[in-house]
Amino acid sequence: MPTAKKRPRSYDPAKTRAAVLAQLGHVREAVRGLDEERLGLPTRLGEWTVRELVAHIGMGVNAVLRAAARPTPPKQDAQLVDWAFAAAADSAAIDDGTRRLAVERPDLDAYLAEAEDGLRALLAEHPAGRLLATRVGAMPLDDYLVTSAVELVTHTDDLNAAVPDLAVPYDRQALASATRLLADALAVKAPGGSTEVRVPPYAVVQCVEGPRHTRGTPPNVVETDPLTWIRLATGRLSWTDAVAGAQVSASGERADLGGLLPLLG
Repeated sequence: MPTAKKRPRSYDPAKTRAAVLAQLGHVREAVRGLDEERLGLPTRLGEWTVRELVAHIGMGVNAVLRAAARPTPPKQDAQLVDWAFAAAADSAAIDDGTRRLAVERPDLDAYLAEAEDGLRALLAEHPAGRLLATRVGAMPLDDYLVTSAVELVTHTDDLNAAVPDLAVPYDRQALASATRLLADALAVKAPGGSTEVRVPPYAVVQCVEGPRHTRGTPPNVVETDPLTWIRLATGRLSWTDAVAGAQVSASGERADLGGLLPLLG
């Protein structure tokens, strides 16, 4: 697993909490209006239907509750960016659990409501710095919540792609957090200063080994919008297709990120 060498980016706990709850609320509102036909639509996530995708979103929220239910670790031993490089672990178990849950909890609105109520109670009880035993190691609660923002934004995009005219909105702060964490993961995976990756208005990172840029226009620049970046980083969109569709601009001999993406499996 790559290890961050520079000081990790910090996130405002109050803004993170509000963003996660807001994005979850957007999803709940959209799911409440889905009939059985649309819940049965296919998604871009293998064989999952929309029903299974929604069940998985609830599972992700409940992962925070499960982590909080474990004994508090004695010290932090994982950084937020570590999550990005372990996100694909146990994919078979996640798939099995998601399918089972979709059958066991047919009332998805009630399931998401329980998850939201549990999360609100947890956040009311515990401070931002409370350590959680997550599957990537011990980290503060409000760092782990940033990973929830990534999952909620990513799966909101999956929902919008699967259901015509659904148009679930994106909370601005949740989208910003997801963009920044995935940009930082790229900088850790490919450390260096020869290429500047810009995802306005939320993130700019330097990455890729080579001559370090110090002033003026960088010789190697990649620029894209937040949702395209998230799709690239999570494997929803290939680098080749993004460039061909003018969803990414890339200039310079070290601006080809195709070999580095996706970041999440």
